[in-house]
Amino acid sequence: MDFDLNQVQGLLDRGIAEAQSVIQNPSKVDDILVQLEEKLKTVQTIGSTLSSVPLMIAMVKAWVKKEYTVVSPKVIACLVGAALYMLKKKDLIPDSIPIIGMADDLAVLGLALKLSEPELKAFSEWRDKRNNGGL
Repeated sequence: MDFDLNQVQGLLDRGIAEAQSVIQNPSKVDDILVQLEEKLKTVQTIGSTLSSVPLMIAMVKAWVKKEYTVVSPKVIACLVGAALYMLKKKDLIPDSIPIIGMADDLAVLGLALKLSEPELKAFSEWRDKRNNGGL
């Protein structure tokens, strides 16, 4: 199923607006990330587009804990906004519709990941250096 990119961007923008207030509360962000991980376990195949979700979750958690602060709060809000959209019960295509029910959720999350690729790459490099004793 194809989506109009402007439609998906609009959904993401609404999620970002909500996320900007949510990211001020670390426990709320952590709850959202746990719920996202659980929901993604129900997706049969997420493909390479969403393969960076674990990295995204790690980056958001590191930002919330103030371990990794070089990423813009706007990027964090974008990612948390996409997670919020994915967790909402009301969206373009109800999740109860087999197969295509998750399509809009995955499109919004996929777009957020695509828009955040440079930041995710920088975080991955920072984390690798840190884990290897470089920081």
